[in-house]
Amino acid sequence: MLDFSLCTIQTLSVHQTGNKQNGESLVLSKQPIVNLEEELSNYLLQYFLKPFQNKEYYHLSFSNDDHELNPVYHYSKELFERPDSFHIQSIHLAKHLFETALHPNILGGDFYVCAFDGMQYDGQMVKAIGLFKAEKPDHFIKLKRNGQNFDLDVESGIAIDKLDKGCLIIEVEAEKGFKVCAVDKTNKGSEAAYWKDHYLRIKPCSDAYHLTQNFLTVTKDFLTKQITQEYEVSKADQIDLLNKSVAYFKEHETFDANEFSQSLFEGNQGLITSFKDYKDQIQQEYELEIKDGFDISDQAVKKQARIFKSVLKLDKNFHIYIHGNRNMIEKGTEPDGRKFYKIYYTEEN
Repeated sequence: MLDFSLCTIQTLSVHQTGNKQNGESLVLSKQPIVNLEEELSNYLLQYFLKPFQNKEYYHLSFSNDDHELNPVYHYSKELFERPDSFHIQSIHLAKHLFETALHPNILGGDFYVCAFDGMQYDGQMVKAIGLFKAEKPDHFIKLKRNGQNFDLDVESGIAIDKLDKGCLIIEVEAEKGFKVCAVDKTNKGSEAAYWKDHYLRIKPCSDAYHLTQNFLTVTKDFLTKQITQEYEVSKADQIDLLNKSVAYFKEHETFDANEFSQSLFEGNQGLITSFKDYKDQIQQEYELEIKDGFDISDQAVKKQARIFKSVLKLDKNFHIYIHGNRNMIEKGTEPDGRKFYKIYYTEEN
């Protein structure tokens, strides 16, 4: 949905945000970066935008769902409406980040605020801004020529293929909190939540991607965790059900919960009821938006299919990959107690 092929950097401001809990400072620049060379600009575009290929969408929100109270929304709206205030708004965004990063384990870093030209959303040119934070500099060995000899030196900098934290705010659906994509490479510890949950304060969009993702997630959890607590189901049967569920989403453009359940469980009313009860429980417990009908997102199906494992692991000796007809594999037990699987096939490749 996003196309960066014509994208250029319009304006860029950079600040440094430390961790105030650890006595570090906030260092604000006095003006935007000027006269970016073309080569550097191209590297920056790669660094900023490459992580956002095929990302899901969010909206800026707040604790009571009033996005107008979200500081990032307010400063972004000002930036879109008054481009001449870009650097001032970048300072506000940097100060907000400094005040938000309160956990002692949060790393300081370089904070970039960028306005883009030429970005396309659904085939239309749109305004967009990016907020990016580089927390973990890399060390590079540089070879220098010294007459007939060479010297080695170590320099510190940012690797352009490793964006630590970032978001794109697109001037679309402003009445809902703008369309937002977010990246956060930190995924461990209580400090990991601050970028998305405390600084940006984003929530998933109610769109085809998230509706598809949510239903596939609940289906996977039911088939891999819940179903064996209520029924005797072999691992091969579990894998078969996982394959069938993904196949349904790949073969249909729209989703119908009743049709899906009937097809997946072949009319077994006990399984259908168990699945519905589990879905309702998860929906209430985690406040997920789960609908019984929606347009299927191919992008979400492709991403979720990667975690629908179709491998049957037998001790540490064999892995059997089950991709198709469940009737071609048969489970049994020898008189001496040894378990086995019998596999049928037509051709050997």
